[in-house]
Amino acid sequence: MREFRILGPLEVADGEEVLSLTGHKQRALLALLLLDANRVVSTDRLVDALWGEQPPRTAATSLQNFVSQLRKLLGSDVLVTKPPGYQLRISPQQLDLDRFVQLVEEARAEDSAVERAEKLRRALAIWRGPPLADLGFEAFAQQEIGRLDELRLAALEDRVDAELEGGGHSDLVGELEAFADEHPLRERLRSQLMLALYRSGRQAEALQIYHDTRSRARPSSSYTARSCARIRVSKRDRRSCRRPRTGSRTSSRRCSAVGSCRFSELRSPS
Repeated sequence: MREFRILGPLEVADGEEVLSLTGHKQRALLALLLLDANRVVSTDRLVDALWGEQPPRTAATSLQNFVSQLRKLLGSDVLVTKPPGYQLRISPQQLDLDRFVQLVEEARAEDSAVERAEKLRRALAIWRGPPLADLGFEAFAQQEIGRLDELRLAALEDRVDAELEGGGHSDLVGELEAFADEHPLRERLRSQLMLALYRSGRQAEALQIYHDTRSRARPSSSYTARSCARIRVSKRDRRSCRRPRTGSRTSSRRCSAVGSCRFSELRSPS
């Protein structure tokens, strides 16, 4: 089955063979059609996206030539003319984005944290790098790249939540620290880092992350109300979590519920 890939550099693969896409405009045209796969994309929109507000007089003819080249590569039954433009006809399993979205939706419907985390790992493994990496300077691609990045980060955060729910806080700290450095204003990631640190017995570091993030948050941010609500424990449970005994299942259970804490109640460990 032929595969179309946009979660990374643009690629078309036929089995083990990666097909050759010649020319930047041809690649950009295919990306535009893939982003609206199975929908008609108008000629006017394609011209605007490929050449901007002042296209050359030959833009329409050039577009027809690029379409003709892609048809030879993909097949006339895949790339069809349909007024007022063109349509790329593919199945959902042929586009990596569709496979990713389907796996994420299936994962979110799972009751089991283990199954949820596993499906989200499979979904995230589809990514080969930044989306449309070779078209990042194209104006039409920049908004789409932001949208696709948000889908990936949301799935990543869902996977972290599932692994936290499964008790994997210690294994997550290093990964979350790297992600928090890469996305310093992403509140959900930083609240997950706080929770992972806190459950790993590193309360002072968790508290520092809280203060650092709060100082960066906009005045209108709901960070304090929403993110910090994840780290609330009663005074009795806080004492038991502060110095957990090795192998103690009781303290592990007390500290394991995702979303059960309010960080505003947390104090530096004495």
